Amino acid sequence: MKKSEFIAQDLLSKIYQHSGSLPEKLPPERQLAEEYAVSRFTVRKALEKMVSIGAVRIVQGSGIYINPGVSSNPLVYNSITEKKFADISFKMLELHKRRPDKEEQQVFGLTTDDFIWAFTRLRRINQRNVQIEYSRMPAEGFADLNQKTIEHSIQQYVLSKGYAISHSLTRYQAVTVSKEQAQTLGCKKGIPAMHITNRGILQGGRVYAFSDIVDIDYSCTYVIPFNQDNLAFRQT
Repeated sequence: MKKSEFIAQDLLSKIYQHSGSLPEKLPPERQLAEEYAVSRFTVRKALEKMVSIGAVRIVQGSGIYINPGVSSNPLVYNSITEKKFADISFKMLELHKRRPDKEEQQVFGLTTDDFIWAFTRLRRINQRNVQIEYSRMPAEGFADLNQKTIEHSIQQYVLSKGYAISHSLTRYQAVTVSKEQAQTLGCKKGIPAMHITNRGILQGGRVYAFSDIVDIDYSCTYVIPFNQDNLAFRQT
């Protein structure tokens, strides 16, 4: 683990460890550098990550403030969501409209008479290919979906239509990259990757997007409350 990543996770741990009497601010950058025996540049990289995930905010000349409520809510961030939008780009590989199969009918609540959009896009981080995403969306309500939208932000597009996004349901599974995927990503066949299946859900319960993603550079950190009921169930 990079030193900056360790510092970010350690500071998050300390924030959650003191949730009952949470301090208002973190120590100054210089003090953190001394405590972790690293350069101020390394501390700055760790703090940039904590800012990007919403844990702290930095006020020039005042200090590093812990955002109110951060310790009382679940926190999840991954190698995509911690990046700034300026570092992420997309390239559309395919887009077409078709009838939904049985699985897609079930996911979106459609019939055989309905249509869906199906598109494939390549996600790049700092000009490096990291993901292939194959997504489906119901055509109803999103009739003007196009290449420009697909190469920008699907969530922003959905919000621009007046919809309210509620939550997502995500599943992870370790896989290896196929020959076809390797050719698209520009990597070696058979290297480890993460297969991510995701459903984006609107307020009211409608699924607006169903995606299968293969990521060759994936990491995820999450903090969740302890679930006593789940532990008891697993022990029976």
